[in-house]
Amino acid sequence: MAAETQTSNDILQLVSFKIGKEEFGIDILKVQEINRMLNLTKVPNAPFYIDGVVNLRGRIIPIVNLRAKLGMERKEADRNSRIVVVELSGKTIGFLVDEVSEVLRIPESITEQPPAMVAGVDSSFIRAIGKLEDRLLILLDLEKVLSAEESNYLTSLTN
Repeated sequence: MAAETQTSNDILQLVSFKIGKEEFGIDILKVQEINRMLNLTKVPNAPFYIDGVVNLRGRIIPIVNLRAKLGMERKEADRNSRIVVVELSGKTIGFLVDEVSEVLRIPESITEQPPAMVAGVDSSFIRAIGKLEDRLLILLDLEKVLSAEESNYLTSLTN
């Protein structure tokens, strides 16, 4: 999504969601499902960004509080909160978000590289910024949101 690919006619299919006032997008192909808030089982001594695990149709899935992971202030889950279940490097993980907005199809040409810091979020997590007519969309790279060590820890919760 660097300047050299700005001429691309590729269409990005994204699931957009909100955390606070910011709107984020992730590749729809990584999303397995979106669920309302489920009963979480707390995990003793879990890192601050792990809210717990859930049993989803017989599979134990760790839930990452994306607010906490991105360094934003925590808030209680409410009726708009959703768990976005994704597949990352062969692991199934749930990300807790404030609300899911919509499925978007945007041309890759309206995206650009992020500045060093966007909305208080470390830009190493950000793939690009989408410039829509009336708003900006922060495209997250979920593979980079979790380090290899964190990803391995999450795997240990489900074994």
